[in-house]
Amino acid sequence: MDELVEEIRICRRCGLWKRAKNPVPGEGNLDASLMIIGEAPGYSEDVEGRPFVGAAGKLLDRLLSGIDLNRREVYIGNIVKHRPPLNRDPKPDEIEACTPYLDRQIEIIKPKIIVPLGRHSAMSILSKMNIEVRRISEVRGKIYVDRRPDFPIRIMPTFHPAIALYNPRYRSTLEEDFTRIKMELQRL
Repeated sequence: MDELVEEIRICRRCGLWKRAKNPVPGEGNLDASLMIIGEAPGYSEDVEGRPFVGAAGKLLDRLLSGIDLNRREVYIGNIVKHRPPLNRDPKPDEIEACTPYLDRQIEIIKPKIIVPLGRHSAMSILSKMNIEVRRISEVRGKIYVDRRPDFPIRIMPTFHPAIALYNPRYRSTLEEDFTRIKMELQRL
């Protein structure tokens, strides 16, 4: 993983690095059963070089705590590794440029469950299974099984925690989804 992180630090595959302060390769337990994948670093993540350290990250920490987990027990990353300008959505070519990094992270960690947070993350992860995602609400809370040759992965997309910051009614949905994640982890 150290070699991969160094590759991400010097990455020039797309133009996002030009305006970013820091790459955000991801962090956490390399033996994690649970891998959480966001869309892209935001302002705070860009400043610190760590995933989910802003307001959405604080909510993610509470969601993890609600299922008796913490950051040290999971692996947290993003689809793209540099912050898009003005927190815009990542473009398809930027996602494509970063996909090999994420694929290698998954191969190294071999999680039992991946939780894509938000539409772009769900689209990217599920597209590898030829599942089309138009709206996160169509796939959130459902379990998909990626039957890789060497290890199967259960994938359960949910909303990005940021949505609950803007619209608190989504908080209970996120809590329900994380409770389901806990149950899935217990069954594995």
